[in-house]
Amino acid sequence: MLFTSLSPIIAATAFLLFALYISFKGEAKIKGAWIFPTVLSLLFFVFSLETIVTEGLLGFWTEHTRNLWGNQIWFDLLLLASIGWFFVVPQAKSLGMRLLLWLVLIAGTGSIGFLAMVARFLYLREKAGKLL
Repeated sequence: MLFTSLSPIIAATAFLLFALYISFKGEAKIKGAWIFPTVLSLLFFVFSLETIVTEGLLGFWTEHTRNLWGNQIWFDLLLLASIGWFFVVPQAKSLGMRLLLWLVLIAGTGSIGFLAMVARFLYLREKAGKLL
């Protein structure tokens, strides 16, 4: 099985396990929670660089404009980013984060920027003594 066929299955499995873990673990305090999105952001950045080198800088746009499925995936990503932004902004604002800079990073890099923002947000919360 090719990497491009196997990796979506691995990612979906990891997502489900993570979602179930978070759903059932309760409201325990999580020290160092910012490390997880930091590592994910860095790993996805490296993977994205390899993708850009292999497939080209604007390959994502070709995929999103190719057919209705491509459109659907694009809309889905934008909706999900908008929902995440809606929930993170009020707390990020209260921690003094510069929202416009983060928005530009997210608009340019998608999940890489959003994961980095969440990592920074969690770090600032922990530093301020407001653990999850």
